[in-house]
Amino acid sequence: MMSCNSLMVATAALVGNNLATDKSLATLPLAAQFIAVMCTSIPAAMVMQRIGRKKAFLIACFFGVGGGILTSTAILAGNFWQFVGGVVCFGIFNGFGNYYRFTAADSVEPAYKSKAVSYTMLGGVVAAITGPTLARWSREWIASAEFAGSYVSVIVLYLVIFGALCFLHIENEDFGRARGRTGGRPLIEIARQPDYMVAVICGMLGYAIMSFVMTATPLAMNHAAFMFDDTAIVIQWHVMAMFAPSFFTGSLILRFGVLRIMAAGAVFGLACAGINLAGTEFIHFLIALILLGLSWNFLFVGATTLLTETYRSEERNKAQALNDFIVFSTVSLGSLSSGVLQNAFGWQAINKGVLPPLLLILLAIGWLARYRARTR
Repeated sequence: MMSCNSLMVATAALVGNNLATDKSLATLPLAAQFIAVMCTSIPAAMVMQRIGRKKAFLIACFFGVGGGILTSTAILAGNFWQFVGGVVCFGIFNGFGNYYRFTAADSVEPAYKSKAVSYTMLGGVVAAITGPTLARWSREWIASAEFAGSYVSVIVLYLVIFGALCFLHIENEDFGRARGRTGGRPLIEIARQPDYMVAVICGMLGYAIMSFVMTATPLAMNHAAFMFDDTAIVIQWHVMAMFAPSFFTGSLILRFGVLRIMAAGAVFGLACAGINLAGTEFIHFLIALILLGLSWNFLFVGATTLLTETYRSEERNKAQALNDFIVFSTVSLGSLSSGVLQNAFGWQAINKGVLPPLLLILLAIGWLARYRARTR
């Protein structure tokens, strides 16, 4: 799943720029993917509660394959809106696939939840290599349509996902669904918990900032006259930085606490913006995107870990669904506005725009730390 996502990150804005008559819509395909994730997150939770997570994950693979067919043929036909429709199918798949991390966390004892989330995210280390590399290798498979071959290759990846999921076994899934029908506490009571609120704030803003800057990066590098291979290298290192820390993020959370790790993630984000504002040489893009990846990892793994401490087993579907709906609503807005702001105001405005939400993350973490100190 992450390999497919990193391939799209490296290519979708460039394909959109080639196909769209209005260049401000270049990042609309990626934004449409996140909108689809947002719209799918709650229905996906309902489907999983009804038929089980394994069956739901398998059904989602058909949307991925369909998206690969639609996007590759759209590039061949030069049809921008068909391309957007295909990327929406990828988003529907991701709306289900984002529950992989929760499935891992819900399968272990509470003390190991942070490590379970972290280890699950390690798939991104492979994705950092395979996604952008596959984009480079396959972009000219079909000579008359750049990147059409890349989206043909995505079909194969979704079939591999389907095959891997056939071996998935979730202990006591029927029992979990039966308990899920009891509902537990009202959702508003769960969402009012300080830990839940801060987890959502850090998750949604951390992910939105990452998407906002990352989506604009290929366009900014293209504007600065870099070749696609240079862009692919930057995205590759960015995705590596997003997921490689998962080897130790869980252990760091256990040692230093989840709030300190999330605060460190916000500081990495501020450093990313500062370096991007300092210049547009290749080294600026490379180091800044590496820091952006580290920021996302600490914030996202930390927020997911914090969230898993706020609900009971029978409440997990609705608690997780609300979180992902809010997170990907914000991510969609960030991704959609990225292309418009990049086209209208430029790269400097993109990086200045992320400073207020990063400061808000630090304020939220500080508030929760003081709340915990008062209530002990």
